[in-house]
Amino acid sequence: MVHFSRRGSFKALLACAFAAALAQPAAAQTQIQWWHAMSGPLGEKLEKLAADFNATQGDYAIVPVYKGSYPETMTGAIAAFRAKQHPAIVQVFEVGTATMMAARGAVYPTYKLMAEAGEPFDPKTYLPAVTGYYTDTAGNMLSFPFNSSTPILYVNKDLFRKAGLDPETPPKTWSEVEAAALKVQAAGVPCGFTTQWPSWVNLENLSAWHNVPVGTLENGLGGAGTSLTIANALTQKHWEALARWQKTRIFDYGGRQSKADPKFFSGECAMSIGSSAARAGILANSKFELGYGMMPYWPDVTGAPQNSIIGGATLWVLTGRPAAEYKGVARFFSYLSRPEVQAWWHQNTGYLPITKAAYDLSRAQGFYEKNPGTDVSIRQMTLKAPTANSKGLRFGNFLQIRDVIEEELEATLSGQKSAQAALTAAQARGNEQLRAFEKANP
Repeated sequence: MVHFSRRGSFKALLACAFAAALAQPAAAQTQIQWWHAMSGPLGEKLEKLAADFNATQGDYAIVPVYKGSYPETMTGAIAAFRAKQHPAIVQVFEVGTATMMAARGAVYPTYKLMAEAGEPFDPKTYLPAVTGYYTDTAGNMLSFPFNSSTPILYVNKDLFRKAGLDPETPPKTWSEVEAAALKVQAAGVPCGFTTQWPSWVNLENLSAWHNVPVGTLENGLGGAGTSLTIANALTQKHWEALARWQKTRIFDYGGRQSKADPKFFSGECAMSIGSSAARAGILANSKFELGYGMMPYWPDVTGAPQNSIIGGATLWVLTGRPAAEYKGVARFFSYLSRPEVQAWWHQNTGYLPITKAAYDLSRAQGFYEKNPGTDVSIRQMTLKAPTANSKGLRFGNFLQIRDVIEEELEATLSGQKSAQAALTAAQARGNEQLRAFEKANP
């Protein structure tokens, strides 16, 4: 037992009370889980964004949780929602947009979230090519633009020099790609070029870049009832060329998603067509000087090149979480929209700056001048005003449709099917998936 004199008792009691107050934990932060699909260098930068936001205030803590690939993250979040064990925020890639839009009652639309939280949110400040992909027919933004990318051409400048090619002049057309590939092969390089994400590069963006539709009803953006139109002359010509080049490794298929990356990292292939956001991984995993160019085009197609379309992902907010979490989510989205935050993200990853202010800031900071070619993705996206064929895609069951397209492309490359037969089969099988989606989501 502790005894106090009368004179010192009051002061001692105050001191004890003060010490006890200090020992009490501060008001607990509201924890907000953010499920995402980014690993490696991109995952590290995503975690920095969350940590930097957390450091700006003490009320909320964004907790990033890596959940595997894009498909794994989306399907995992849907399963977790059914079990009422879901996060507040989930990163969903662009092909999951129609699925998320059809998930009635599961999504807290971003425009509504921001308005109800009293956070400023003006869709007009975001790049039109980005916002158009994720808005409903009334123009309301349903998810928050986060990591938007588009495929570009990457060049190993060291190998170009070795082959006597100008490293500052990447090939612009497919015939120029073929000529450059032959020259690097003559200089001892095994492979001319490879690609990431086979359907995204060699069908979806190929079509937009040449102003050719992938499907009816503005590629699905015009509403339900769309049908694929991929068995067309442009895609057939392109797939026939890939199959022909595959025989001598002018083109060398490396697999789905980003599995072809090691071929480019190692110098096995002199060129690669992949996401603008692949830049961070290339720089982290290779030792050569990197060059950038726009996607090649077929010059005999009238009006080409047009503009490319985006990939990447947005942040969807799921219902059924405590109200306090949504206040924090809205504040986090406001933080992510800041020009300085977006400029940092863009400059360090290769993702597009989602706002014009972030692009202007990057330019004012001299980033493009110091890193020539890093604005290729933005110039390519904004080369021409988007048409009904080049605004984007919104197809139900698109994840399954992509698998179908890539199966048929692989059959073409292996010589099992002609390009025409493969595309006819892909179109029929893809349309079956569309009808199944409509039946499940009347």
